[in-house]
Amino acid sequence: MSAVTTTVAVAAPEVSTQVRRRRRLSPGRRLPAARLVGPVLLLALWAAASAAGRLDTAAIPAPWTVVETGAHLWTAGTLPTDILTSLQRAASGFAIGLAAGVLLALAAGLSRVGEALIDGTVNLNRAIPTLGLIPLFILWLGIGESFKVAIIAIVVYIPIYLNTHAALAGIDHRYVELAEVQGLSRFAFVRQIVIPGALPGFFVGLRLGVTGSWLGLVVLEQINATSGLGYMMFQAQNYGQSDVILVGLVVYGVFGLVSDSAVRLIERRVLSWRRTLSN
Repeated sequence: MSAVTTTVAVAAPEVSTQVRRRRRLSPGRRLPAARLVGPVLLLALWAAASAAGRLDTAAIPAPWTVVETGAHLWTAGTLPTDILTSLQRAASGFAIGLAAGVLLALAAGLSRVGEALIDGTVNLNRAIPTLGLIPLFILWLGIGESFKVAIIAIVVYIPIYLNTHAALAGIDHRYVELAEVQGLSRFAFVRQIVIPGALPGFFVGLRLGVTGSWLGLVVLEQINATSGLGYMMFQAQNYGQSDVILVGLVVYGVFGLVSDSAVRLIERRVLSWRRTLSN
């Protein structure tokens, strides 16, 4: 009886030691508002350098100067109008790109014929610089809103397609065989096997697409535009107003961070069944 007790007593510390070692390998618990640490630190360094006179105020105004300029533009009504215009352009292009990327990925991932027709074409499109298509799209669609929305849609759909299609191609074939043995219908197969398997890749592509829509918008709004944040920054460049340019960059950055955080939050909720390092 005493021998058994001794064995258990010795085994218990070994098990607890192994558990502690495994826990040290993980990143640890998620810190609250951890993604804001970097931007806040950068803002603090900017403010400290400005207060110490280390920065040329003509090139990089102090943060409080940028805030005052932003408040003035908001009060004058210029900034809200430009923000609304930019949001409408980004949302329209993003919606079209999202729908196109998902539909093309499903068509190419679920059919060999679809893959033969679609995958090579999309990869060819990816190899062509999207912003290099601007002159051609202006000839096709004119200099209005259509070509801007079309370019944003292209920027968005490519990463969504590539990542969703890669996730579909990576689904274990044993799940397909199991679905066939169980006699699942095509709809049930897509709902129970395809969609859960493609969601991780889809969300990666979605994050890249959201970021891409803002990056494309910065360039497009400086080409034959009469409103929008990019137009505001382009006009500020002509008059040497670096504070106005920084206001536009800050707004773009905030929108990009907020939209990416929203996608990450949705991803964690939808894929809560996964146990990963980010959980």
